[in-house]
Amino acid sequence: MQTSEALKIIQALADGADPNTGEVFPEDSPYQHPQIVRALLTAARALERQERTDRRKRRLPSKAGKPWDNAEDNQLVQGFDAGITIAHLARRHERTEGSIRARLEKLGKIQPHEQYQVR
Repeated sequence: MQTSEALKIIQALADGADPNTGEVFPEDSPYQHPQIVRALLTAARALERQERTDRRKRRLPSKAGKPWDNAEDNQLVQGFDAGITIAHLARRHERTEGSIRARLEKLGKIQPHEQYQVR
């Protein structure tokens, strides 16, 4: 089951309605009890956070967050020394521009940006 499907079901239950029919549950239904409704709303918020995280991960390049190896470091340095832009290096290495900058800093090819320096 997809997170979005589960979220719709949980939201319907929290609203006091049958997710299949839309029929409102009677007052004595457990789904109308305040503690149950609060628990369902908490679950809905958690699923919404998960959906946002999943969407963000899908937008990231395929190698985002993965370790660098020596061969990739060498390719990065060669590309940078050849004048290739950080944006192009990011696409070439399937990483974010921030990760390219951070790696170039670590490799001593660029200085840390002022806003990132620890004071």
